[in-house]
Amino acid sequence: MPQVREMTTADIDAVSALRVAGWQSAYAGIVPQPYLDAMTAEADALRRRERLALSRPRTTDLVAVADGDTDGVPVGWACLGPSRDEAARPDTAELYALYARPDLIGTGIGRALLTTAHSRARTQHFTSITLWVLAANHPARLFYERAGYRPDGATQDDVYTDTTLTELRYTSAL
Repeated sequence: MPQVREMTTADIDAVSALRVAGWQSAYAGIVPQPYLDAMTAEADALRRRERLALSRPRTTDLVAVADGDTDGVPVGWACLGPSRDEAARPDTAELYALYARPDLIGTGIGRALLTTAHSRARTQHFTSITLWVLAANHPARLFYERAGYRPDGATQDDVYTDTTLTELRYTSAL
C-alpha cells in the first residue's frame, strides 16, 4: 500500500512529470493529440512553483510514495481545497486533480490518495466534495463511481485547441 504525505517543493518536478504523463495517457483519444503533445513537465513545474508561491488557504497537495521506496519519489498526486463553484456551500470541498503514474494504475495509488484526500477534507470541516471529470473519460468515471461519487447533473465545457469537451460534476458526502 502506498504511503501518502503532503507534497513539498522538492516534489514539484516529479508531480509535474506525473501530471503530464497522466494527461497524455488518460486523455489520449479524447483531448486533441497536438494539445497533449505540447505539454511538458518543465512548463508544468514552472506554473506549479508560481502557484505554490501564492497563498492558497485550505488547499492541500498530497503525494503517494510507493511503500518501501527509500527515495520517496512520488508515484501519485492529488490536490484538493474549497469548491471553486460560486454557488457551492462553504462546507463543500473540491478534488481538483488526482493522478497516478500510468504504469501503476490499478495498484491502489488512486484509492490511497482519494481516502487521504477525504480524510483531510473532513479535518477542514468540509461535509461534501465535488470533482469534474471529462464525460468521455469512462475509466475515471468508473473509479469515482466505485468510490461513491455520483454525477449531480452539472456540466461545463472546456476547449482544447479547436475541440470542445464536456465535463461532468460528481459529488460525494464526506
